[in-house]
Amino acid sequence: MNSKTSIFKRLSRFVKILGPGLVTGSSDDDPSGIATYSQAGAAYGLSMLWTALITFPLMASIQQMCARIGLATAHGLAGTIKTYYSKPILYLMLLFSFPAIVLNIGADIAGMGAVGNLLFPSVHATYFSIFFTIVLLVSIIYLPYQKIAAVLKYLCIVLLVYLIVPFLYKQDWMAVLKATFIPTIKFDKDFIAILVAILGTTISPYLFFWQTTMEVEDMKSRKNHLFVNKRIMNDMKLDVDFGMLFSNLIMFFIILTTGTVLFNGGIHQIETVEQAAEALKPLAGDSAYILFALGIIGTGFLAIPVLSGSLSYIITETFGWKEGLDKKFSKAKGFYIVIAVSLILGLSMNYIGISPVKALIYSAILYGLTAPILIAIILHISNNKKIMGKDVNTRGSNFLGFTTLAIMTFAAVVLVYMQLTEK
Repeated sequence: MNSKTSIFKRLSRFVKILGPGLVTGSSDDDPSGIATYSQAGAAYGLSMLWTALITFPLMASIQQMCARIGLATAHGLAGTIKTYYSKPILYLMLLFSFPAIVLNIGADIAGMGAVGNLLFPSVHATYFSIFFTIVLLVSIIYLPYQKIAAVLKYLCIVLLVYLIVPFLYKQDWMAVLKATFIPTIKFDKDFIAILVAILGTTISPYLFFWQTTMEVEDMKSRKNHLFVNKRIMNDMKLDVDFGMLFSNLIMFFIILTTGTVLFNGGIHQIETVEQAAEALKPLAGDSAYILFALGIIGTGFLAIPVLSGSLSYIITETFGWKEGLDKKFSKAKGFYIVIAVSLILGLSMNYIGISPVKALIYSAILYGLTAPILIAIILHISNNKKIMGKDVNTRGSNFLGFTTLAIMTFAAVVLVYMQLTEK
């Protein structure tokens, strides 16, 4: 009885610890991210499973730095950059972040609407997109931070459907293990393009801003928010590590699903999430199809508040407006108006001639260009004792951080080269 009680208490405490890190990691598996992973699996089978192992430590290292910046400074990333760096750098981040995040939101809303139409063909995708946008907007504006945080936290459960789907289809587990631990690299343009896309969608700049500000919001909601001790730092590390591990696990299983079902079924060209879901139906059955589709809608509800919230924090901290999901609309009108505008612009994107596929390409380019610069700034902040005090980076953090910087810089150069040489 005592051992069971002890296990329950540990599990209960672990669940309570999970918060900003879990939500940040899970939101990375948004509909646009699922589209990228589906493209990788359909085009190259199991060959890209190893990327989930590589991106995990890279993501975790950067997100931990962002979380420590939030805890050490009690400011979001934009606020910290504004305080310690020149304004042109901040404005440059804003210039690239605004269109990238809006395009990402638009692609996610369109993906949710299209999948809703697949599940209920009698209702046009446009109506689903409008409905989802209204639900999201009302929820973000009227729910207090604690409710939003709880809803986002438990929405992460939706992603578990992707752990089930591969088991509904016969797998060659030896081939899976081989592809996971033995990297396959093909030096052709299409393979490198998918590899760069995976890096861009897993290590996205908006996640850096969200992680930092959510640690600040989370501390404000606690009674002991004025004192950051070793236990709080350890809890943060556990939360971030678990969140990034969960994110990469979902990515792994989506590539596994599409890499076995679609690739083996002769379907190698996937451009959108609804195409991936629809292609699964005749090959893997109704159960896999429905679960995959429901997961896309659920991840949209999880990711879009993170995307729009990140953008709003960037803008409001840049211009010194009142901000925070813990504040009511009347106390932070500018903050919530930015969120509303980003959702409306994202929704309207489909009516001005920008397809979801093009939106993904454009946002990937903008993310790819800004990620190396932001990572360099994050590394500089994290090693500055005047800003971080005793919470500066360890050697291990710096090794992973600079490795991430080198890889993302290479990815950005390759991305630009491919766009310039594309016929």
